Amino acid sequence: MRPAVERRGRIAAPGIAAGPVVRLDRPEAGRRNPSGDPARERADLEAAIATAIEAIAGLAAGLEGDAADILDFQIAMLEDDSLSSGAFAAIASGGDAVTAWSDAIAVQIADYEATADEYFRARAADLADIRDRVLRALTQAGDDATPPGAVLAGEDVTPSRFLSVDWAAGGGLALFAGSPSSHVAMLARSRGVPMVVGIGTIAVGDGDVAIVDGETGRIILNPGEADWAAYETARKQAAARAAREESVLRLPAVTGDGVAIRMMINVAEPEELDALDPAICDGIGLVRTEFLFHRPAGLPDEETQLRAYARIVEWADGRPVVLRTLDAGGDKPVAGLTHDDESNPFLGTRGIRLSLVHPDVFMVQLRAMARAAALGDVKVMLPMVTVPAEIEAAAALLDQAVADLTSEGAACRRPALGIMVEVPAVAIEPALYARADFFSIGSNDLTQYVTASARDTAAVSALNDAGHPAVASLIRNVVEAGAELGRDVSLCGDMASDPAHIPALVAAGMRTLSVAPALVGRAKLAIAETVAGSS
Repeated sequence: MRPAVERRGRIAAPGIAAGPVVRLDRPEAGRRNPSGDPARERADLEAAIATAIEAIAGLAAGLEGDAADILDFQIAMLEDDSLSSGAFAAIASGGDAVTAWSDAIAVQIADYEATADEYFRARAADLADIRDRVLRALTQAGDDATPPGAVLAGEDVTPSRFLSVDWAAGGGLALFAGSPSSHVAMLARSRGVPMVVGIGTIAVGDGDVAIVDGETGRIILNPGEADWAAYETARKQAAARAAREESVLRLPAVTGDGVAIRMMINVAEPEELDALDPAICDGIGLVRTEFLFHRPAGLPDEETQLRAYARIVEWADGRPVVLRTLDAGGDKPVAGLTHDDESNPFLGTRGIRLSLVHPDVFMVQLRAMARAAALGDVKVMLPMVTVPAEIEAAAALLDQAVADLTSEGAACRRPALGIMVEVPAVAIEPALYARADFFSIGSNDLTQYVTASARDTAAVSALNDAGHPAVASLIRNVVEAGAELGRDVSLCGDMASDPAHIPALVAAGMRTLSVAPALVGRAKLAIAETVAGSS
């Protein structure tokens, strides 16, 4: 056995596991010789797509919630002619089915991978999953079998590969790249499968064993005796902590000295809610509405948006729901809407800046949100606000939307209009933005801008520290300003669910946190172990 090697990455799903390593990038066994006949190549590709659809449908049988939704989405993608049209065009020009399909999907994968936004970059794994299923059908290569309790290691893993594994026997994921925002990460969190991403390329082979520590973001390849001893201790501690997290999951979040904290959740798409009990939270502190703008049909109309918002409001069952207006532009491209020629997209036309450049698109969203507000306790939040005039402009459009809907006889309500605090200018002088009805600190972007370091760039990741004193000072400043102005202040970034940061947030006076659904128990337990003191 080779010497032990330790790598650190990013936590995608908590927990700790160990097992034999299975590489995710082992070469496929099948081969296919091109026929040279375009009609035959097209027929074979069509048959392979049909086989892939059947295989995914079989895998989805019996699944519910997020897993079923992911696979249903893949089936819908395969059934969409726009996905395969490029491949069929290449075949008509003389290409073979394998190359045509691979090249056509590669273009779409590259578009997703090119974005700097983690959420959309992570969707590339779904396209890769679809690509590989069809290629296996074309080349008659069988699916890889994964032994019970294995640690899957490689560049990335596809959703269907994840779902084909029996995780009841243990095991984990150690990815060279990957993202905590991927569908697989969401699945891993919901199933309690430890997952660490971004560890960098590492040589692994048959006979290797690995420990995946989703508590500290480490993997240890070929651990020694001391590593195994530490693993056993950590495993027992993690199991005990998971039990404590489950015990507080449906209880109110309260500090050790009795200070109540409102616990909200962040939602990236409505499907996340299907397997969740609303009793775990006090409401939804952030709905990322970008999911509506990245679908094959193009920009969503008012009715499409209203249906999505209504589904979320219905799930909340009277609890507050904060809908963030489209946070696109620069690092989150939307075809036909965002600007592709900016030299520094992080500082470009994004968030509210983009919405105000396209008031027609913005008005459609505001109308849908105002109609959704008639169904429950809905609030609207503006991203990337930099100057007070942006709030005034958005408020005027919202007022106009409500007036138009009222004149049309449509049920609606004028929701409260708040802002994200993620641009340092707002955090430094929050009193200038008193026109906003509430503040929500986006700690991820605020940290990125304060420290001038991208959190998904490995070379500067150490600088991207949410615990930096400057970040802490700005958060406290916003909390204090909110108290003086009579404005609610919440925090919806990764800090909100990190036990290392929660005590400082509570000490700063933060009383509303919004976290990923899978991390609610962890955050509540950390709150229960925190003493608020006199703050």
